[in-house]
Amino acid sequence: MRLHRVFAFAVTLCTSAAFAGPGRADASLTIGIGLSNCAKLAPDLKPGAGLEHLPNALLFYWVQGYLSAANIFVLNEYTDYVDLGRVDEPTITKLVAEFCAQHPDGKPISAIDKFIRDSDKVDAKESDAFDPWKH
Repeated sequence: MRLHRVFAFAVTLCTSAAFAGPGRADASLTIGIGLSNCAKLAPDLKPGAGLEHLPNALLFYWVQGYLSAANIFVLNEYTDYVDLGRVDEPTITKLVAEFCAQHPDGKPISAIDKFIRDSDKVDAKESDAFDPWKH
C-alpha cells in the first residue's frame, strides 16, 4: 500500500511538473524544499495532516534524502549516524513548521541541520565507514 502511495505521488509530481511549462515550476520542486524560504513554506505545511498533504510529503521525502547524505559524512567523520528508521513525518513537519514560524527569513535546512546535531546517534565501528567514491 505504501509503495502505491509513493508511486501515485511520483506520478502527480511528474505530471504537475510537465504541465507547469518553462519558467513556471515552483522553486520547491527545482531547488529543493529545504532551501526554500520559510515565509513561503510555513503557510503550506500542515502538521498533523500526514503524507497525504503534498507539502508535508515533499518536505519529509526531501529530509530523508538529506539525512541519508548527511549520514555518509557523519558516519565517516564521527563513526556514528542518525537512525532514519526513527525519523517520522509528524516530527519533521512539526519541527520545520515551528522553526519557520520563529524564523520567517530562514530556510528549513537550518532546522534539519540542528536536528542532525541534536539527535541521538547510533554508534558504529570504524569498519562500517566507507568512501562512496572509492571503487
